Amino acid sequence: MARPDGRQPDQLRPVTLTRGWSTHPEGSVLVEFGATRVLCTASVTEGVPRWRKGSGLGWVTAEYAMLPRATNTRSDRESVRGKVGGRTHEISRLIGRSLRACVDLKALGENSIVLDCDVLQADGGTRTAAITGAYVALYDAVTWLAERKALAGKVEKVMHRSVAAVSVGVIGGEPMLDLCYAEDVTAEVDMNVVCTGAGDFVEVQGTGEAGVFARDQLDALLDLGVAGCLELADAQRKALSS
Repeated sequence: MARPDGRQPDQLRPVTLTRGWSTHPEGSVLVEFGATRVLCTASVTEGVPRWRKGSGLGWVTAEYAMLPRATNTRSDRESVRGKVGGRTHEISRLIGRSLRACVDLKALGENSIVLDCDVLQADGGTRTAAITGAYVALYDAVTWLAERKALAGKVEKVMHRSVAAVSVGVIGGEPMLDLCYAEDVTAEVDMNVVCTGAGDFVEVQGTGEAGVFARDQLDALLDLGVAGCLELADAQRKALSS
């Protein structure tokens, strides 16, 4: 089945990770998955949430949002509505869970790192792009702590694994990697795969949007997702070495 942008079923969209995109945060990355663009910033603050005080452990959390005109039509800012939507909560929690899987929270001391992921332009895969970019921003923020002697250990030990994410789905009966919006809205099965740089799973979210899916389809989607995440991990390594 031909894809809108001519890619092969197992091919990622062009991926770009631009570090230092924003001047003020301790870590910032503009991540691009094709036409999807997400600005990920990592902000270090002293102290931890009340329920964590006295534990000696740090904290990593995330907030996700879309600009009003990130999509084809304008949507109201959730701050104006006075209520954060359920989808926004869900994605924020997913990003936070995913990134906590890659960092030694004890080494942070009682410091917090907030990852803000703002979608500038949406064309499918915004949450997976956010996770992939936020990892690089988090790495830079942890490096910032180390440079100020506020980290208990070397950066490469504290950031003990990388984390990336990608979408997969079944379209016209065929498993495909990294869905753009036009594919996502027609997918019979939609799944997000979060993996470490070693190919281990952090989280898998999968739904039969237009029916059910068989075990062999699930296996094929997971294989595609792992392969895509390994490619993204290589892009993260290259970005961090530049």
